[in-house]
Amino acid sequence: MKLTGWGRYPTIDSQSVFPNQPGLVKSLMHSTEHKHEHLTQIARGLGRSYGDSSLADHSINLSKLDNFISFNENTGELTCSAGLSFSEILRVFIPKGWFLPVTPGTQFITVGGAIASDVHGKNHHIDGSFSEHVSKITLCLASGDAVECSATLNTPLFHATCGGMGLTGIILQATFKLKRIETAFIDETTFKTTNLSETLEKFEQHDAATYSVAWIDCLATGKNLGRSLLMLGEHALSESNSNQNTLHVAPHSKLNMPLDLPGFTLNSLSVKAFNVLYYGKVRQQESQRNVHYAPFFYPLDSIQNWNRMYGKKGFVQYQFVIPKSAGLVGLTEILTEIAHSKRGSFLAVLKVFGKGNDNYLSFPEEGYTLALDFKLDSTLFAFLNRLDDIVLNYGGKLYLTKDARMSEKMFKQSYPLWEQFQEVRQQYDAHKAFNSLQSKRLGL
Repeated sequence: MKLTGWGRYPTIDSQSVFPNQPGLVKSLMHSTEHKHEHLTQIARGLGRSYGDSSLADHSINLSKLDNFISFNENTGELTCSAGLSFSEILRVFIPKGWFLPVTPGTQFITVGGAIASDVHGKNHHIDGSFSEHVSKITLCLASGDAVECSATLNTPLFHATCGGMGLTGIILQATFKLKRIETAFIDETTFKTTNLSETLEKFEQHDAATYSVAWIDCLATGKNLGRSLLMLGEHALSESNSNQNTLHVAPHSKLNMPLDLPGFTLNSLSVKAFNVLYYGKVRQQESQRNVHYAPFFYPLDSIQNWNRMYGKKGFVQYQFVIPKSAGLVGLTEILTEIAHSKRGSFLAVLKVFGKGNDNYLSFPEEGYTLALDFKLDSTLFAFLNRLDDIVLNYGGKLYLTKDARMSEKMFKQSYPLWEQFQEVRQQYDAHKAFNSLQSKRLGL
């Protein structure tokens, strides 16, 4: 069958299996057909990584390994299978008054994928990345044996698996803590900023806010370069919320992008028009509203198959982080390069990261991260190579979960712990059993 990531580039022919029990995963590892020297195989969840990190000749799809195993109502500690989705966790636990400790911009990911990507959210500066809330992982090794690992047990394996893009083994189950909430609503404050300097100042002034994210008009130039809508959020308390059903789950949207848009519909003029309208919809310099969690955390989930808007060729999401010390000058240079290229992006999301963690290939580190979507065309990669040079020059790096084309040189230059990561892989023979298109491209 044909497989792609969410960006729909690249496409690969892959044989997929859908084990629904841990024992079937172990049997796959024991079987001789999965021990060919040139075989590539990798675990896959719901296919929401953007590039080629979940693409291989053989795909071990864990979406049917989706059981709840145990839950401690006093501590919020949940143990579940790796194929369980964030959306299902929210469906079950929001009515009980619990929420995810960290969530990215889509709920349609699996727990295993969240760990393998060490996902982050709008609260990284406060709560870190997802793995920092994980107390234990059960991992199926290349040998077929299942082992437990944590920050204190098989520690190197734990730090290689969290953020390790599925390259150490197959995550079977995990234990992590949910956070208590009183309502399913968010008290949101939006600031309308006039330029990048003001945007970064607002981030710093409101660094105590639990959630913060900015949409940037990436085609604005001159004195308006980096103008943004900065949104802050806090979980609403029950006494401050007038909604009667304060713990209801968002229904899945029926809106759908039914077909691929023609390539000509997405161009600098249409993106510029959208950006002007989106920025202009907010009239006040500061405004408040009480909003359900779904549009705050998952605005793009409101349209099924939204990736079709980029046409048949697909798109590349480019997400980087640069240190805070280089924030203003580095982001100015990158946004100037993007504006001059007239490669507009509907999605231009800026967040602030707190300190990173001990995981070998985890993406977040203290600084600013910007995520952008670019429609694929024949000149895109040359343009992104120029952005790579700027990111590297400021001591930054790219997010592996979004990557579809980073060079081996850039990866090894920007992820200095890659050799320790590879040593752990070799210790458990994972380098012989688990490889993706991405890992081969990056020299792993």
